[in-house]
Amino acid sequence: MAKVELKQIVRNYGTQLEEMALVGDKDRPAVDDVSLTVSEGEIVSIVGTSGCGKSTLLKVVAGLEFPDSGQVLFNDFDVTRVEPQKRGVGMVFQDYALYPVMKGEGNLHYYFEVHQRTQAEIEQRTREVAQIMGVGFDLLMGRHTGTLSGGEQQRVAIARCIVRDPLIFLMDEPISNLDAKLRESTRIEIKKMLRRFKVTTLYVTHDQQEAIFMGDRIAVMRKGKIEQIGTFDNLYYTPANLFVAKFIGSPPMNIIPVTSHQHTLTLEDGGTLEMPSNLVQDGSYRFGVRPEGWVLNDAQGVTMAVRHIERIPTEQAAFLHGSVGGQNVTVLAPLDHPDVAEIRIAPNWEQVYFFDATSEAVLRTPSIPELF
Repeated sequence: MAKVELKQIVRNYGTQLEEMALVGDKDRPAVDDVSLTVSEGEIVSIVGTSGCGKSTLLKVVAGLEFPDSGQVLFNDFDVTRVEPQKRGVGMVFQDYALYPVMKGEGNLHYYFEVHQRTQAEIEQRTREVAQIMGVGFDLLMGRHTGTLSGGEQQRVAIARCIVRDPLIFLMDEPISNLDAKLRESTRIEIKKMLRRFKVTTLYVTHDQQEAIFMGDRIAVMRKGKIEQIGTFDNLYYTPANLFVAKFIGSPPMNIIPVTSHQHTLTLEDGGTLEMPSNLVQDGSYRFGVRPEGWVLNDAQGVTMAVRHIERIPTEQAAFLHGSVGGQNVTVLAPLDHPDVAEIRIAPNWEQVYFFDATSEAVLRTPSIPELF
């Protein structure tokens, strides 16, 4: 295992950004002053929208790209300019990157053959990895990779990574090409494997549910920077800013522009909400409420026009989708909530957030609830 430290990493593509369809941000670095520490055996998910720099950051850790400035440390040893094959990393890509002329077994053997290991060592290590990969993996060893399904190819790609016994696992959206059902089962297998090995892992994804499931901690990136890193509870209940608040959570937090004056919040359409106390000073804000933070049928609330109701029997819940103050709003409701055209809702004032209207910095967050 290894501890990974990134210190003020900057990677700037310059004019290449224009070719990468990032014309609007062509002057900003792909990775902009990122510092991050990953403890031994920890799994950190890196999540963000396309073009935020998460895959570039992974390439810098792998040594596939060198940073323009900053340091990459493995166990306090500076590997910033060390070639990737000398770093002891195992990387799994989105597109599998298997050798198509080889069978599954050949893909696992190739690393040892290049390094002139004995046949006995090769066979022993392959058997060990086949046992780790679980039931049915032996059947993939004798088949050419082109005859394997997407999920089977990814199993071989992960096994090829494991067989090298790396210090660090780097996974770049490894299951995004799979269908939904196979993606769910594959991520469970990957998580079990990572727990068994306790190998330090950086896991890049654009899917927040996947990031939550895989990571001990989650790093949220935007425009080359890490906006916040922490556990899911940290990010969900105490977001650092408006971007993180909207990004983490499904459905996302409801955000409504408001003006506060003497206990009263005025919405853009003229509607008002009376606060029980001055939660913020007079001024303009972004008012945030999670879907579960609304009180239904409250006479002191505002009217929400309901567009449709999304019922989720597996969760014994429904989501009312509509609009308040000219903004899209989603409200959690009981599964058997009747179909209605509109409803009165009010925020649970103990669960509301306020964000600065200009900087988007968080100004008020509720207390984290007691979790079991």
